[in-house]
Amino acid sequence: MKILDRYLLKSFLITFTTVFVILFFIFVLQVVWLFISELAGKDLDIIMILKFLLFKMPSIIPLVLPLSVLLASIMTFGSLAENYEFAAMKSSGISLQRAMRSLTVFIFLLSIVAFFFANNVIPYAEYKFINFRRNIAQVKPAMAIAEGQFSDVGAYSIKVEKKSGDNGRFLSGVTIHKKAAVGAGSNTVIKAKKGELISSEDSNTLQLVLKDGNYYEDITPKKFEDRNKMPFAKSTFQRYVINIDLSKLNNTNVNEESITNTNTMLNVSELSFTIDSLQKNFNKEVKSYADNINQRVVMQTLDPRFNTEQSLTKTTILDNFNNSDRMRILRVAAGSVDGITFTLETTTYEIDSRIKNINQHWIALYDKFVIAYACLLMFFIGAPLGAIIRKGGLGLPIVFAILIFIIFHFINTFGKKVAQQGELSPFLGCWMSAFVLTPFAILLTKRATDDKGFSLNFDWLSNFFNKIFPDKTQPEPVLASVTPELAIGTDEIHNYLNTLSDNPNATPEPPEGKVIETIEYKASTYQLYSLMALVSNIILLVLFFFEMINTPLLISVAGALGLLLLWGSFKSHQSLSKLGKMTQNNYDIPLIVLLLAGFPFYFLFYGYNSLWIKQHNN
Repeated sequence: MKILDRYLLKSFLITFTTVFVILFFIFVLQVVWLFISELAGKDLDIIMILKFLLFKMPSIIPLVLPLSVLLASIMTFGSLAENYEFAAMKSSGISLQRAMRSLTVFIFLLSIVAFFFANNVIPYAEYKFINFRRNIAQVKPAMAIAEGQFSDVGAYSIKVEKKSGDNGRFLSGVTIHKKAAVGAGSNTVIKAKKGELISSEDSNTLQLVLKDGNYYEDITPKKFEDRNKMPFAKSTFQRYVINIDLSKLNNTNVNEESITNTNTMLNVSELSFTIDSLQKNFNKEVKSYADNINQRVVMQTLDPRFNTEQSLTKTTILDNFNNSDRMRILRVAAGSVDGITFTLETTTYEIDSRIKNINQHWIALYDKFVIAYACLLMFFIGAPLGAIIRKGGLGLPIVFAILIFIIFHFINTFGKKVAQQGELSPFLGCWMSAFVLTPFAILLTKRATDDKGFSLNFDWLSNFFNKIFPDKTQPEPVLASVTPELAIGTDEIHNYLNTLSDNPNATPEPPEGKVIETIEYKASTYQLYSLMALVSNIILLVLFFFEMINTPLLISVAGALGLLLLWGSFKSHQSLSKLGKMTQNNYDIPLIVLLLAGFPFYFLFYGYNSLWIKQHNN
């Protein structure tokens, strides 16, 4: 391996490892937040909690790995461009593709590893996680009754407002739904002001003593017309005892693994076999449903003794029968129509459920390949983007990485949801995000190779403000209006003239060049921080508009973007204020106004600032 390849690979691996560890830790915290209700209050030891997290960690990799590759690529290549290392490479005849060669091989190998990880490790971890999670939910049912939410204990669903006493044995504000023996739903509701849990370690029965409450039970009348009245029975009690059978729950083994058939637990070969079986069974079921409907719509004879040779003398068939037979025919027809309608509704629901199940298996199959391709895609987006923006470290690379990853994740989630409903093929649903971002990756690579860059043109926004607030004053020359601390001294002018007179061929730097250099530096600093604030503002607007801030991860992302928006607004305001002092053109927007109204109106401030710079640099 050549020195250049070794240097680039080392720089990338250090950045990638650091970013991966940080992001993985953040996503693990999200898992803890999501499942805290299942872990807290059940007297689980630290080993069981660590096993729970260990089984869930592999499913985080498909989210962390592409984002880590994207952010590490932007930071690595942005740092190389910022430190003019790319300029040195290009001057030596080394192109961007040559610099990316070793890392491309590494990312390709990483994609292969990601595929095998998704095909073998994640299904096994999901298999262990689902069974372990199910068994934890059945451990120590007395502790499973949480405050403020319904908890399933045996054949009852119990909710309490408050727990007190040793091990939470005394309850207040108790609401109990008794599960129906057949079918879903609950016809019995018990409410009590107080309750007490009584149990022993060697007993398989949990005794729940309720005090001062009411017992409600829905009654289903035999007559159909009376069911709309929704009658129920109500009784009042001072003391009511419920015995809950815990024999099955107390014999639960947290290491038992009885669930084996979900699509996330299967690898590619198992998914292919399962999809083939499901498709064959689905075709048989559809044929069976069709035959059943065809048999039910065949005309039925009213009476076998009816003389079929008798000719009909009436134009309307019903006119050939007396009133009694006519009513019988209409009742039979109405009953047949109702039966067929009910059968069609039930059949449609069952068919839709089977189609969704098949689509979920297809999505699980394609997901394993999408994860591998996403690593390559994010690298070919991040590497040229970092070379274009020429900014390493944190700040702007994080903004771009979050923006691109949110677009990728949003399109990917949307495509899967649509494909699961059957409105789009599972292949297109899973690969939609890749199809959308691949042209963008090709475009970035092409422009970075040609050293053209990729800029956003907001002149239309500046022109809009220019039409609303036209500038009627003539701008003053920059060098003629500098502040005293940057004014050109007499000694510097004499030294400059003496140098030219002694050596006419000399090209010393004019003293005013320092002023111009300082002004240009402030302007470039403003452009950097204002772009950071603008991108953060746009991402936040998208998140709020689509109501996507509903998970701890996205809440954390929104918080980070808010901090970047405030920091970018502050630094851009600071740069403009110094630039205004240097040119004796005061910047008239107070900092407090910019910080308070930065979200959601920073894009308006950005247009106004661009107009202000354009007017005072003419």
